[in-house]
Amino acid sequence: MIRDITLGQYYPGESWIHRLDPRVKIIVTLAYIVALFVVTDFWGLLIAVVVLGIVIAVSRVPLKFMLKGLKPIFLIILFTFVLNMFMIPGKVIAHIWILTITEEGLNTAFFMAARLILLIIGSSLLTLTTKPISLTDGIEALLSPLKRIGVPAHELAMMMTIALRFIPTLLEETDKIMKAQQARGADFESGNIIRRAKSLIPLLVPLFISAFRIAQELAMAMEARCYRGGQHRTRMNGMKLGKRDLAAAILLIAFLAVIILERVLIGR
Repeated sequence: MIRDITLGQYYPGESWIHRLDPRVKIIVTLAYIVALFVVTDFWGLLIAVVVLGIVIAVSRVPLKFMLKGLKPIFLIILFTFVLNMFMIPGKVIAHIWILTITEEGLNTAFFMAARLILLIIGSSLLTLTTKPISLTDGIEALLSPLKRIGVPAHELAMMMTIALRFIPTLLEETDKIMKAQQARGADFESGNIIRRAKSLIPLLVPLFISAFRIAQELAMAMEARCYRGGQHRTRMNGMKLGKRDLAAAILLIAFLAVIILERVLIGR
């Protein structure tokens, strides 16, 4: 299950989505996430699903590879669904012991689960189609206007990108530690959920040690290359907005316009 997490990974490709400017992709992703919480009915959610499906098809990232990233958070999605289904008051549909299922609760549970799924897939698509260095440059460029008020844009962009980039690395380390402990007789798969969760506690100490070791190696590598932050930094490949980026911006505006019109005319 640990190897199924796709957030932070990069899927090589030469699709139209891969060649978009990272600044445009970041803005589009943020706008899509906001749009997910704007829709309040089935038709708006259907529009969001169709748009995301088209983008995935254009990106040429295998759908199975993206859906694989939902496995590690399946329990969170299920917990959110059940919690909303039983805790929202409204028109009663059924009684289960001391719990009550309401029409409003079922509707809220469905929309929250759907939003989480689309949000995770949409966010994963950003990292899957953007190289880490391009993502860093894009975040830094978007935060650069804040430099005037003392915000360290380069440092923030670097920290965010390193955090995303090292998710797969730490997952690989966790997998290695689990296999080493399983070879010594550890059992991570038998028993109920609580027992399996407790069996993962011995992983924390070696995982923290490994994380500090990786961080120290990264710091030494950056110092050896005379890294001094964003000061006087130049780029081999500059970012320039092209025709495809303009087309993506127009499509984003059209998508937001459709979502807003649907909310005003149908979802009110």
